[in-house]
Amino acid sequence: MKSGSLYCDKEIYMDNTNLPENPLFKEALKFWFKLGWISFGGTAGHIALMHDFLVDKKKWISNSRFFHALSLCMLLPGPEAQQLAIYIGWQLHGKKGGLIAGILFVLPSMFILLALSIIYVSYGNLPWIYAMFNGLKPAVIAIIIIALFKVGQKALHSLLHYVVAAIAFICIFFYNISLPAIIAGTIVLALFIRYVKPSLLNIENKQDDNKYDDEQDYYINSVSTIPGTGFSIKQLLKQLATFSIFWLIPFLLFYLFSHDHLFWKGLILFFTQTAFFTIGGSYTVLPYVAQFAVTKLNWLSKMQMVDGFALAETTPGPLIIVVGFVGFMAAYNHFHASLWMGSIGLIATTFYTFLPCFLFIFAGGPIIEKTHGNALISAILTLVTAAVVGVILNLTFFLGKDIVFPGGVLLENLNIVSLSCICASLLLMLKFRMNVVYLILLSLLFGLARYFVGV
Repeated sequence: MKSGSLYCDKEIYMDNTNLPENPLFKEALKFWFKLGWISFGGTAGHIALMHDFLVDKKKWISNSRFFHALSLCMLLPGPEAQQLAIYIGWQLHGKKGGLIAGILFVLPSMFILLALSIIYVSYGNLPWIYAMFNGLKPAVIAIIIIALFKVGQKALHSLLHYVVAAIAFICIFFYNISLPAIIAGTIVLALFIRYVKPSLLNIENKQDDNKYDDEQDYYINSVSTIPGTGFSIKQLLKQLATFSIFWLIPFLLFYLFSHDHLFWKGLILFFTQTAFFTIGGSYTVLPYVAQFAVTKLNWLSKMQMVDGFALAETTPGPLIIVVGFVGFMAAYNHFHASLWMGSIGLIATTFYTFLPCFLFIFAGGPIIEKTHGNALISAILTLVTAAVVGVILNLTFFLGKDIVFPGGVLLENLNIVSLSCICASLLLMLKFRMNVVYLILLSLLFGLARYFVGV
């Protein structure tokens, strides 16, 4: 028997009495609940909070195991911070730990966004509230620009990456090619380059030079083994069946009790599909959701989408929660301004967007972990991430052009105030490191001040 902790869903077996005591489920539950309410600051903020508590303070998981889990989650579709929480919760207390960690990560932000969405549709047409949201719009564009540069710095390492990003932008901006098609095309391109000229992909077998001492001081460490989390066909089929049941139950309820099953069918299928194409984080799927929901499905307007970004930025949890606002507006508009239907739309959208995350960890985690460190897969994913940069650039133009050029992309239609606000927001975030929440509050106050001054 290997040294380390051995644990499954119901029981914990220890073969090394020198290891730290098993973390109490009650204490972990308290942390996951708290994290759901205070995890502002995007993915980096979420990861920093978990690392500070789980690694530095409690020593529940070692550095090496924490960052290995993070790398694993970055290979999976979905928000990596939430999946990291699911993964660690799973390792600490089995499936119930993973479920609690993942649910509490997103539940508070869902309820906050629901309240903000109701306020938005109920009072958003009041002139002074409308002015406040107008003040927000340039700040949202600045936030997306910052995200573009951050992702670009991590993803664009060679001329090939820049070319892939440019091709992805051209495909989606000029030809309206869907995100799944772009990702599939990028993977095919990577495989073709690997066959024709592999040196372009810079495939190298890199060894992890980081060594972490005192692994035995952590409950989960580099030699820990976790029974029940390995890959098996039987376990995979069982998890797929469980996922299918949870997916089907609300679907059947809509079919039996809704007067417009076709609408709910379209909403469920759309957001289930998007959940499987979010490799690269929230900013991968949001351009796809924004463009598809606005231009093809006509669920909401482009300006409402921008407002949704602003509302989502004021909540804890992953930014991808903005899809809940899209679902709210879709049902609210479709059912003739029904707050009840809008609320159901938000909850259903959140459920179907985040449900696959649990499948990816419980079923896909062991599979992906076997390929962790594979040079070819890493090279393919770097090209996919480069394509994501082009997709985010498209989102910037898609949402920003109507704010900077409200009357059309002509010089005489340039909105100097909006452009100045975008520049000021960029300055505050880059130069003065202003928190996004404070920037949003400041933008709301600026919009309100403009309304009362009459500018």
